[in-house]
Amino acid sequence: MSRRRRRDAAHETIALGVASGEELFGGKLAWDHGGYSHRDAHTQLSLAATFRRLPYLVATSARLAWGADRPALLAVAAASIGRGVTSAFSLLATNRVLVELFAAGPTPGKVRAALPALIALALSGILAALLGAASTVAAGRLEPKVERAAEVALMSKVSRVEQAKLEDGDFKRLLQSARWGTDASRRMISYTIGIVTAAISLAAAGTVLTVLHPVLLPLLVLITVPQAWGAVRDARRRYASVQNWIDHGRQQREVEQHLGSLSSGPEIRVHGAGRYLLHHYRRMAAASEAEETRLVRAEAGTDLVASSLAGLATGLTYVVLGWLVWTGRTDLAASGTAVLAVRSGTYALGQLVLQIQYTYKQSLFLEDFNRACAIADEHAIPTGGRPIERFPDEIRLEKVSYTYPDRDRPAVDAVSLTIRRGEIIALVGENGSGKTTLAKLVAGLYRPHSGRILWDGTDDTELDRDQLFDRVALISQSFVEWPFTAAANVRIGRAEPEDEAPDARTKAALPRPRTGLAAEDDQAGHGADPELEAAARYAEADQVVDELPRGWDTLLDRSYVGGVALSGGQWQKILLGRGVYRDADLLIADEPTSALDARAEITAFEKIRALADRGHTIVLITHRLASTRMADRIYVLDHGALVEQGTHAELLDGGGQYAVLFRMQKDQYTGVGKTVPGAGGALHPEHANGSAAHSGEELPA
Repeated sequence: MSRRRRRDAAHETIALGVASGEELFGGKLAWDHGGYSHRDAHTQLSLAATFRRLPYLVATSARLAWGADRPALLAVAAASIGRGVTSAFSLLATNRVLVELFAAGPTPGKVRAALPALIALALSGILAALLGAASTVAAGRLEPKVERAAEVALMSKVSRVEQAKLEDGDFKRLLQSARWGTDASRRMISYTIGIVTAAISLAAAGTVLTVLHPVLLPLLVLITVPQAWGAVRDARRRYASVQNWIDHGRQQREVEQHLGSLSSGPEIRVHGAGRYLLHHYRRMAAASEAEETRLVRAEAGTDLVASSLAGLATGLTYVVLGWLVWTGRTDLAASGTAVLAVRSGTYALGQLVLQIQYTYKQSLFLEDFNRACAIADEHAIPTGGRPIERFPDEIRLEKVSYTYPDRDRPAVDAVSLTIRRGEIIALVGENGSGKTTLAKLVAGLYRPHSGRILWDGTDDTELDRDQLFDRVALISQSFVEWPFTAAANVRIGRAEPEDEAPDARTKAALPRPRTGLAAEDDQAGHGADPELEAAARYAEADQVVDELPRGWDTLLDRSYVGGVALSGGQWQKILLGRGVYRDADLLIADEPTSALDARAEITAFEKIRALADRGHTIVLITHRLASTRMADRIYVLDHGALVEQGTHAELLDGGGQYAVLFRMQKDQYTGVGKTVPGAGGALHPEHANGSAAHSGEELPA
């Protein structure tokens, strides 16, 4: 096949693979991920810029290592310098051996004369090996310490950053890139050691060549520059290829993953989707293969040019060496040593260029790490404040507003309401009405952009935030399915590290002590953790645990051996158990029964009502309005504004939005509703207005 036909065939193969990606994914799968913010940096670093960045890169790595383990850093530095010195000494010893061997006289005498230099050369080799081992040990101790220190520092700061900042898109991307920076901190140590070692070896070879004859040093540079250019060009080309094809590779991996995925299995088999996806996978894989072939051919061409230029320079070096020997400006032994020094220096310079390239790219992620830490410090949850001696009798919101950064309209708009201790209040409204945002404001996760939240008359911005959080338990609709054991999934609601003193908050305001549940439960106390068992039994999570193969010790993640997967309803029972185990004064329950069956849902709401009877304050968010009848007060939100408030009976009598929504749901069960226009019938007259949520759906007969 001719070169042109081969190129056209490759282009066609690549085009088909790209077309498959377009058909399946509609275009590139470009992650909104901070880890790709520096994807072009490697391709923009020239050979000259590589060397200009050297001092900064070495200094950055040295600061990291100095903060993590100073003795290990000093050991690595001493070993690297020692290896460079032994390298220079070995070349000089080699030169002395050659001088003695090339001298006039009988061979036994020349060998005896060279023996001291040979012994010195052997000892130098042994010392270099010992120094290399010492450097490896010290670096092996240093690198994980640097990475661990970076990880702990980042996670410590991120866990204290304000929730609103954590949800900010720019900060999330920066944080993703910063997580690469923790790995970069370790890699930079390794690469910097390589830089220092290569630089010292290069300096040693250059020094020896200068000692032998000054003209030899420029010749070393002449040999290594083409090789360095070729290495940089190949690295830039390959990196550019990886970045250009990273989206295609992601598409290919997505298809591959779904072909063997458990969740995709039924449709792969029943719908025949497997044949369809496999067809596209073959085309995409062929395109990747064609790109790799193109890349290898291009690298071969660059390597040929670089090697040819380096070969010409090497030939010129040998010519110069021959001329120096011919004219008596140097002897044969020095020429032999120069050849060894040139080879050593050439290798060292090539390694130096590559290590600088690698270190530079890692340094960009490390800079993101430092910037993320600085921003996290700037937006950290403040420590200290007025202590909370007891849970307030009243939490009052005064004209509270909050707007998300990416929205023009407030999510919560000048809301004023009161939450009294021991009450159940319900937040009701359609999707996007601001219920969850308002609950996060009450919990202290968000700070109002205007208005105030008062705890018995004290602005919550003046309170100790940690103590405020300690009074709150969250049962969220977007709850966390921790990949831990069943026991850990409940205990994490009130997790206290073993190396820290237990929380010393005041619980005198509650009618029962924290361990009241366990004390009341006559079945508790037989296990290792009576409170855990009592909370699980109260939430009926014990029924879930009893069915697990290892009980409380069962891992709730099917991705691992021995792990299991729970249904949505089972998870919500675990979640309710987590909230009960936390035993906080204020329980915010956001759609706590959305995945439960009817019987379990009724029981769960009865349990929540009982918590209020025990003195807990409940903020309930639900779309199932039959459950709001137990609330002491109901607040109806619409587009962030408070439009109605009152008891269940008052709101029904008022005939407003709550009454319309409640009767729409009621009619679905009583059979009063008719089909909506376009579905074979007419909407019930009572709901002719305000029924957009059910447009196009048939009400049950």
